[in-house]
Amino acid sequence: MVPPVNAPATSSPITVLGAGSWGTALALSLANNQQQVKLWGHDRAVLATLERERENARYLPGITFPDTLQVEPDLAQALTHANDVLVVVPSHAFRKVLQQLAPHWRSDLRLVWATKGLDPHTHQLLHAVVQEVLGEGVKMAVLSGPNFAKEVAAGLPTATTLACVDKAFAADLVARLHSQSLRVYTSNDMIGVQLGGAVKNVLAIATGIADGLGCGANARAALITRGLSEIMRLGLALGGKQETFMGLAGLGDLVLTCTDNQSRNRRFGLALGQGKSAQQAEKEIGQVVEGKDNAAQVFELAQQHKIDMPIVEQVFRVLHQGISPQNAVTNLMARAPKAE
Repeated sequence: MVPPVNAPATSSPITVLGAGSWGTALALSLANNQQQVKLWGHDRAVLATLERERENARYLPGITFPDTLQVEPDLAQALTHANDVLVVVPSHAFRKVLQQLAPHWRSDLRLVWATKGLDPHTHQLLHAVVQEVLGEGVKMAVLSGPNFAKEVAAGLPTATTLACVDKAFAADLVARLHSQSLRVYTSNDMIGVQLGGAVKNVLAIATGIADGLGCGANARAALITRGLSEIMRLGLALGGKQETFMGLAGLGDLVLTCTDNQSRNRRFGLALGQGKSAQQAEKEIGQVVEGKDNAAQVFELAQQHKIDMPIVEQVFRVLHQGISPQNAVTNLMARAPKAE
Protein backbone atom coordinates (compact mmCIF):
# COMPACT_ATOMS: atom_id res chain seq x y z
CA MET A 1 0.00 0.00 0.00
CA VAL A 2 1.36 3.41 -0.97
CA PRO A 3 1.48 5.91 1.93
CA PRO A 4 -0.26 9.28 1.67
CA VAL A 5 1.56 11.57 -0.73
CA ASN A 6 4.07 13.89 0.97
CA ALA A 7 3.77 12.09 4.31
CA PRO A 8 7.20 11.71 5.95
CA ALA A 9 8.31 8.07 5.70
CA THR A 10 10.83 8.16 8.51
CA SER A 11 12.56 10.67 10.74
CA SER A 12 16.04 9.45 9.79
CA PRO A 13 17.83 11.20 6.91
CA ILE A 14 18.65 9.46 3.64
CA THR A 15 22.18 9.88 2.32
CA VAL A 16 22.65 10.37 -1.43
CA LEU A 17 26.15 9.62 -2.71
CA GLY A 18 26.75 11.31 -6.05
CA ALA A 19 26.14 14.98 -6.85
CA GLY A 20 25.86 14.76 -10.63
CA SER A 21 22.64 15.37 -12.54
CA TRP A 22 20.82 12.18 -11.54
CA GLY A 23 22.04 12.15 -7.94
CA THR A 24 21.02 15.77 -7.47
CA ALA A 25 17.65 15.17 -9.14
CA LEU A 26 16.84 12.27 -6.81
CA ALA A 27 18.05 14.26 -3.80
CA LEU A 28 15.72 17.10 -4.83
CA SER A 29 12.81 14.73 -5.36
CA LEU A 30 13.31 13.18 -1.93
CA ALA A 31 13.80 16.54 -0.21
CA ASN A 32 10.68 17.96 -1.83
CA ASN A 33 8.82 14.93 -0.49
CA GLN A 34 9.58 15.95 3.10
CA GLN A 35 12.61 13.68 3.46
CA GLN A 36 15.74 14.89 5.23
CA VAL A 37 18.50 14.42 2.63
CA LYS A 38 22.27 14.60 2.90
CA LEU A 39 24.00 14.96 -0.47
CA TRP A 40 27.65 13.88 -0.74
CA GLY A 41 30.05 13.89 -3.69
CA HIS A 42 33.73 13.19 -4.26
CA ASP A 43 34.65 16.77 -5.24
CA ARG A 44 34.64 19.11 -2.23
CA ALA A 45 34.98 22.22 -4.42
CA VAL A 46 31.85 21.27 -6.35
CA LEU A 47 29.97 20.60 -3.12
CA ALA A 48 31.03 23.97 -1.74
CA THR A 49 29.59 25.63 -4.84
CA LEU A 50 26.34 23.67 -4.51
CA GLU A 51 26.00 24.76 -0.89
CA ARG A 52 26.82 28.39 -1.62
CA GLU A 53 24.48 28.68 -4.62
CA ARG A 54 21.84 26.24 -3.28
CA GLU A 55 21.41 24.78 -6.75
CA ASN A 56 23.29 22.57 -9.19
CA ALA A 57 23.79 25.23 -11.84
CA ARG A 58 25.81 22.96 -14.13
CA TYR A 59 23.23 20.21 -14.52
CA LEU A 60 19.93 21.53 -13.13
CA PRO A 61 20.03 25.34 -13.35
CA GLY A 62 17.22 27.31 -11.77
CA ILE A 63 16.05 24.55 -9.41
CA THR A 64 16.62 25.72 -5.83
CA PHE A 65 17.58 23.31 -3.08
CA PRO A 66 14.89 23.11 -0.35
CA ASP A 67 15.86 23.43 3.29
CA THR A 68 15.47 19.66 3.68
CA LEU A 69 18.50 19.09 1.41
CA GLN A 70 21.85 19.38 3.18
CA VAL A 71 25.12 19.32 1.22
CA GLU A 72 27.68 17.33 3.25
CA PRO A 73 31.33 17.04 2.09
CA ASP A 74 32.36 14.62 4.84
CA LEU A 75 31.32 11.03 4.14
CA ALA A 76 31.26 9.97 7.79
CA GLN A 77 29.06 12.94 8.67
CA ALA A 78 26.83 12.23 5.68
CA LEU A 79 26.07 8.81 7.15
CA THR A 80 25.38 10.04 10.69
CA HIS A 81 21.85 9.11 11.84
CA ALA A 82 21.03 7.72 8.36
CA ASN A 83 19.50 4.30 7.78
CA ASP A 84 19.31 4.37 3.99
CA VAL A 85 22.09 5.14 1.51
CA LEU A 86 21.34 5.91 -2.16
CA VAL A 87 24.32 5.57 -4.51
CA VAL A 88 24.03 7.51 -7.77
CA VAL A 89 27.41 7.47 -9.50
CA PRO A 90 28.58 6.20 -12.93
CA SER A 91 29.09 2.45 -13.07
CA HIS A 92 32.86 2.78 -13.47
CA ALA A 93 32.97 4.58 -10.08
CA PHE A 94 30.50 2.31 -8.27
CA ARG A 95 33.06 -0.09 -6.77
CA LYS A 96 35.33 2.76 -5.65
CA VAL A 97 32.48 4.55 -3.86
CA LEU A 98 31.52 1.31 -2.09
CA GLN A 99 35.16 0.89 -1.03
CA GLN A 100 35.08 4.42 0.41
CA LEU A 101 31.82 3.56 2.13
CA ALA A 102 33.01 0.25 3.57
CA PRO A 103 34.99 1.62 6.58
CA HIS A 104 31.89 3.56 7.68
CA TRP A 105 29.38 0.78 7.03
CA ARG A 106 27.08 -0.22 9.89
CA SER A 107 24.84 -3.22 10.27
CA ASP A 108 21.74 -0.99 10.43
CA LEU A 109 22.45 0.68 7.07
CA ARG A 110 20.56 -0.31 3.92
CA LEU A 111 21.76 0.33 0.36
CA VAL A 112 19.88 1.35 -2.78
CA TRP A 113 21.48 2.44 -6.03
CA ALA A 114 20.33 4.20 -9.20
CA THR A 115 23.55 3.45 -11.08
CA LYS A 116 23.04 1.75 -14.44
CA GLY A 117 25.74 -0.46 -15.88
CA LEU A 118 28.08 -3.33 -15.12
CA ASP A 119 31.28 -3.54 -13.13
CA PRO A 120 34.06 -2.59 -15.60
CA HIS A 121 36.55 -5.08 -14.17
CA THR A 122 34.47 -8.23 -13.73
CA HIS A 123 31.41 -7.47 -15.93
CA GLN A 124 29.25 -8.43 -12.95
CA LEU A 125 25.87 -6.95 -12.19
CA LEU A 126 26.25 -4.39 -9.44
CA HIS A 127 24.55 -6.40 -6.69
CA ALA A 128 27.49 -8.81 -6.91
CA VAL A 129 29.88 -5.90 -6.34
CA VAL A 130 27.87 -4.84 -3.28
CA GLN A 131 28.11 -8.34 -1.81
CA GLU A 132 31.82 -8.51 -2.57
CA VAL A 133 32.70 -5.14 -1.01
CA LEU A 134 30.16 -4.75 1.81
CA GLY A 135 29.28 -8.37 2.57
CA GLU A 136 26.58 -10.92 1.83
CA GLY A 137 24.05 -9.73 4.42
CA VAL A 138 23.52 -6.18 3.16
CA LYS A 139 19.91 -5.18 2.55
CA MET A 140 19.88 -3.75 -0.96
CA ALA A 141 17.64 -2.41 -3.69
CA VAL A 142 17.98 -0.91 -7.14
CA LEU A 143 16.07 2.00 -8.71
CA SER A 144 15.67 2.03 -12.48
CA GLY A 145 13.28 3.00 -15.23
CA PRO A 146 12.52 5.61 -17.88
CA ASN A 147 13.74 8.66 -15.96
CA PHE A 148 15.56 11.78 -17.18
CA ALA A 149 17.14 13.82 -14.40
CA LYS A 150 15.85 17.22 -15.51
CA GLU A 151 12.24 16.05 -15.64
CA VAL A 152 12.40 14.39 -12.22
CA ALA A 153 14.03 17.47 -10.70
CA ALA A 154 11.37 19.70 -12.28
CA GLY A 155 8.58 17.58 -10.80
CA LEU A 156 7.21 16.35 -14.14
CA PRO A 157 5.09 13.16 -14.01
CA THR A 158 7.40 10.13 -13.88
CA ALA A 159 7.15 6.40 -13.18
CA THR A 160 10.04 4.28 -11.98
CA THR A 161 10.79 0.76 -10.78
CA LEU A 162 12.24 -0.21 -7.41
CA ALA A 163 13.61 -3.76 -7.25
CA CYS A 164 14.11 -5.25 -3.80
CA VAL A 165 13.60 -8.68 -2.24
CA ASP A 166 13.19 -7.31 1.30
CA LYS A 167 9.54 -6.26 1.63
CA ALA A 168 10.05 -3.96 4.62
CA PHE A 169 12.95 -2.13 2.97
CA ALA A 170 10.97 -1.82 -0.27
CA ALA A 171 7.99 -0.36 1.60
CA ASP A 172 10.18 2.20 3.35
CA LEU A 173 11.80 3.27 0.07
CA VAL A 174 8.44 3.57 -1.66
CA ALA A 175 7.25 5.77 1.21
CA ARG A 176 10.30 7.99 0.80
CA LEU A 177 10.16 8.25 -2.99
CA HIS A 178 6.49 8.09 -3.98
CA SER A 179 5.01 11.56 -4.49
CA GLN A 180 2.52 13.51 -6.59
CA SER A 181 5.03 13.56 -9.47
CA LEU A 182 6.93 10.27 -8.98
CA ARG A 183 5.05 6.97 -9.10
CA VAL A 184 7.06 4.01 -7.83
CA TYR A 185 6.36 0.43 -8.92
CA THR A 186 7.99 -2.44 -7.05
CA SER A 187 9.64 -5.61 -8.32
CA ASN A 188 11.59 -8.47 -6.78
CA ASP A 189 13.62 -9.04 -9.96
CA MET A 190 16.99 -7.50 -9.07
CA ILE A 191 18.72 -9.19 -12.02
CA GLY A 192 16.26 -8.12 -14.70
CA VAL A 193 15.99 -4.53 -13.52
CA GLN A 194 19.77 -4.12 -13.39
CA LEU A 195 20.36 -5.71 -16.78
CA GLY A 196 17.70 -3.63 -18.53
CA GLY A 197 19.35 -0.46 -17.26
CA ALA A 198 22.77 -1.53 -18.55
CA VAL A 199 21.97 -2.89 -22.01
CA LYS A 200 19.60 -0.10 -23.04
CA ASN A 201 22.56 2.32 -23.04
CA VAL A 202 24.27 0.29 -25.78
CA LEU A 203 21.09 0.04 -27.83
CA ALA A 204 20.55 3.80 -27.53
CA ILE A 205 23.96 4.31 -29.13
CA ALA A 206 22.86 1.97 -31.95
CA THR A 207 19.66 3.91 -32.62
CA GLY A 208 21.58 7.18 -32.44
CA ILE A 209 24.06 5.91 -35.01
CA ALA A 210 21.23 4.84 -37.31
CA ASP A 211 19.52 8.22 -37.02
CA GLY A 212 22.83 10.01 -37.51
CA LEU A 213 23.30 8.07 -40.74
CA GLY A 214 19.77 8.99 -41.87
CA CYS A 215 18.52 5.38 -41.83
CA GLY A 216 14.96 6.49 -41.02
CA ALA A 217 12.10 5.68 -38.68
CA ASN A 218 11.73 2.08 -39.87
CA ALA A 219 15.30 1.30 -38.87
CA ARG A 220 14.86 3.00 -35.49
CA ALA A 221 11.75 0.94 -34.70
CA ALA A 222 13.48 -2.26 -35.80
CA LEU A 223 16.54 -1.57 -33.65
CA ILE A 224 14.41 -0.87 -30.56
CA THR A 225 12.30 -3.98 -31.07
CA ARG A 226 15.15 -6.35 -31.92
CA GLY A 227 17.21 -4.72 -29.20
CA LEU A 228 14.55 -5.64 -26.67
CA SER A 229 14.85 -9.25 -27.87
CA GLU A 230 18.58 -9.10 -27.17
CA ILE A 231 18.00 -7.78 -23.65
CA MET A 232 15.50 -10.55 -23.00
CA ARG A 233 17.75 -13.33 -24.30
CA LEU A 234 20.63 -12.31 -22.06
CA GLY A 235 18.38 -11.42 -19.14
CA LEU A 236 16.58 -14.76 -19.11
CA ALA A 237 19.91 -16.57 -19.31
CA LEU A 238 21.08 -14.70 -16.22
CA GLY A 239 17.89 -15.43 -14.27
CA GLY A 240 15.81 -12.32 -14.95
CA LYS A 241 12.05 -12.43 -15.51
CA GLN A 242 10.39 -11.85 -18.88
CA GLU A 243 7.76 -9.50 -17.43
CA THR A 244 10.53 -7.22 -16.15
CA PHE A 245 11.85 -6.67 -19.66
CA MET A 246 8.35 -5.80 -20.91
CA GLY A 247 7.92 -3.21 -18.13
CA LEU A 248 9.29 0.17 -17.10
CA ALA A 249 12.83 -1.01 -16.36
CA GLY A 250 13.03 -2.86 -19.69
CA LEU A 251 10.91 -1.62 -22.59
CA GLY A 252 10.12 1.71 -20.92
CA ASP A 253 13.74 2.67 -20.30
CA LEU A 254 14.76 1.37 -23.73
CA VAL A 255 12.19 3.49 -25.60
CA LEU A 256 13.04 6.60 -23.59
CA THR A 257 16.78 6.31 -24.07
CA CYS A 258 16.58 5.44 -27.76
CA THR A 259 14.16 8.14 -28.84
CA ASP A 260 14.80 11.36 -26.90
CA ASN A 261 17.83 13.60 -27.27
CA GLN A 262 18.03 14.15 -23.52
CA SER A 263 19.76 10.76 -23.63
CA ARG A 264 23.54 11.11 -23.64
CA ASN A 265 23.88 7.66 -25.19
CA ARG A 266 21.57 8.53 -28.07
CA ARG A 267 23.37 11.85 -28.66
CA PHE A 268 26.68 10.00 -28.61
CA GLY A 269 25.41 7.61 -31.29
CA LEU A 270 24.05 10.50 -33.37
CA ALA A 271 27.48 12.11 -33.34
CA LEU A 272 29.14 8.85 -34.42
CA GLY A 273 26.64 8.47 -37.26
CA GLN A 274 27.42 12.01 -38.36
CA GLY A 275 31.11 11.20 -38.68
CA LYS A 276 32.52 12.37 -35.35
CA SER A 277 34.99 10.30 -33.35
CA ALA A 278 34.02 8.75 -30.02
CA GLN A 279 36.43 11.07 -28.22
CA GLN A 280 35.00 14.16 -29.92
CA ALA A 281 31.42 13.07 -29.27
CA GLU A 282 32.00 12.41 -25.57
CA LYS A 283 33.88 15.70 -25.14
CA GLU A 284 30.98 17.65 -26.68
CA ILE A 285 28.46 15.92 -24.42
CA GLY A 286 30.55 16.77 -21.37
CA GLN A 287 29.25 13.94 -19.17
CA VAL A 288 29.89 10.23 -18.79
CA VAL A 289 28.38 8.18 -21.64
CA GLU A 290 27.69 4.89 -19.89
CA GLY A 291 27.04 2.91 -23.07
CA LYS A 292 30.54 3.54 -24.40
CA ASP A 293 32.09 1.16 -21.87
CA ASN A 294 28.92 -0.90 -21.38
CA ALA A 295 29.20 -2.06 -25.01
CA ALA A 296 32.36 -4.05 -24.30
CA GLN A 297 31.09 -5.30 -20.94
CA VAL A 298 27.72 -6.48 -22.28
CA PHE A 299 29.31 -8.07 -25.37
CA GLU A 300 31.76 -9.98 -23.18
CA LEU A 301 28.93 -11.09 -20.87
CA ALA A 302 26.95 -12.31 -23.89
CA GLN A 303 29.98 -14.21 -25.15
CA GLN A 304 30.43 -15.87 -21.77
CA HIS A 305 26.83 -17.09 -21.82
CA LYS A 306 26.81 -17.87 -25.57
CA ILE A 307 23.96 -15.42 -26.24
CA ASP A 308 23.60 -13.92 -29.72
CA MET A 309 23.38 -10.11 -29.49
CA PRO A 310 24.11 -8.79 -33.00
CA ILE A 311 23.19 -5.14 -32.35
CA VAL A 312 25.34 -5.00 -29.21
CA GLU A 313 28.13 -6.73 -31.14
CA GLN A 314 28.12 -4.12 -33.91
CA VAL A 315 28.18 -1.23 -31.42
CA PHE A 316 31.11 -2.94 -29.71
CA ARG A 317 32.93 -3.28 -33.03
CA VAL A 318 32.37 0.39 -33.90
CA LEU A 319 33.64 1.59 -30.53
CA HIS A 320 36.41 -0.91 -29.84
CA GLN A 321 37.46 -2.48 -33.14
CA GLY A 322 37.33 0.51 -35.45
CA ILE A 323 34.70 -0.52 -38.00
CA SER A 324 32.67 2.33 -39.48
CA PRO A 325 29.04 2.98 -38.53
CA GLN A 326 28.08 2.37 -42.19
CA ASN A 327 29.72 -1.06 -42.12
CA ALA A 328 27.96 -1.88 -38.86
CA VAL A 329 24.59 -1.26 -40.50
CA THR A 330 25.63 -3.31 -43.52
CA ASN A 331 26.66 -6.18 -41.26
CA LEU A 332 23.27 -6.19 -39.52
CA MET A 333 21.33 -6.09 -42.78
CA ALA A 334 23.47 -8.87 -44.30
CA ARG A 335 22.52 -11.37 -41.62
CA ALA A 336 20.65 -14.42 -42.89
CA PRO A 337 16.83 -14.26 -42.77
CA LYS A 338 15.26 -15.94 -39.74
CA ALA A 339 11.96 -16.36 -37.94
CA GLU A 340 11.14 -13.72 -35.36
